[in-house]
Amino acid sequence: MATVEKRMVLVSGSINQKLAQDISKQLNHPLADVALEQFANGEIYARYNESVRGADVFIIQSVVGRVNDALMEVLIMADAAKRASARTVTAVLAHYGYARQDKKSAAREPITAKLVANLYSVAGVDRIITIDLHQGQIQGFFDEPVNHLTALQLFADYFNAKGFDKDNLVVVSPDVGRAKAAKKLSDLMECSIAIMHKGRPQHNVAEITSVIGDVEGKICIINDDMIDTAGSITAGVKALKNLGVGDIYVCATHGIFSGPAVERLQNSDIKEVVVTDAVPAPDTDIFDKLVTLSVAPLFARAIKNVFEEESVSTLFDPNFAL
Repeated sequence: MATVEKRMVLVSGSINQKLAQDISKQLNHPLADVALEQFANGEIYARYNESVRGADVFIIQSVVGRVNDALMEVLIMADAAKRASARTVTAVLAHYGYARQDKKSAAREPITAKLVANLYSVAGVDRIITIDLHQGQIQGFFDEPVNHLTALQLFADYFNAKGFDKDNLVVVSPDVGRAKAAKKLSDLMECSIAIMHKGRPQHNVAEITSVIGDVEGKICIINDDMIDTAGSITAGVKALKNLGVGDIYVCATHGIFSGPAVERLQNSDIKEVVVTDAVPAPDTDIFDKLVTLSVAPLFARAIKNVFEEESVSTLFDPNFAL
């Protein structure tokens, strides 16, 4: 019997097509033709314009902006691929929508991150590739494999290239929940760490009550997984400035920049805001503090390794040694 050759099919949702194109270039593999349309009432339609029978399909999408449309596109494309006899379907989620709702913080609340995980599973997704989840525990919401990448090495390489005095440098976690990731970044940069204590009296409102660590006179790098309205970041910057720090840099994997975020960041005491293209970034003409790093090579390597059934451990843990 003849051996059937494995076949990769890359497709893009509508939200972050530039990232999908960059991943395609990194892999030297074209994006497949898929029709994505909306009916007059807003319902989403998807159809593969080429055969995906027996193929390993990778759906590239950032679930941001039109969040519900972006989510439904992935679910519908996954369902269409399965019904067209695809061998496997992998959702490559440069941003996992609804990740902040990962637990019940008050009575009668949903755990929407788990609900969304169920939706992916029911739609036929066999694997998730994503980057810097709001909380790592979301991986446990899936019975399918989750490859959880990180942009920490990208940020470390960028800031290390600036040649900062490591004795005068500190990585700052914006809250206790981000402390573990901040510690990894500080290890990669061989500098100290500080942690801010944050409270939330209501959604998208942050209060910094204290800072643990020596920050006076030092260059600070605040690291977070996302910047949404920038309320937490700008509150943290004010708290650090009140303690007499030097220059402040901010880095986050997902620059969502909702509502007043760009204005807040542009008018703050931040020297640079460093994000990745996991989320489409605003025009630098209106946000001159912004620096965007590409995660396309990282996702391309993950897709290649998954397709070729090789290890991806070094991609999601910078400290992992084979």
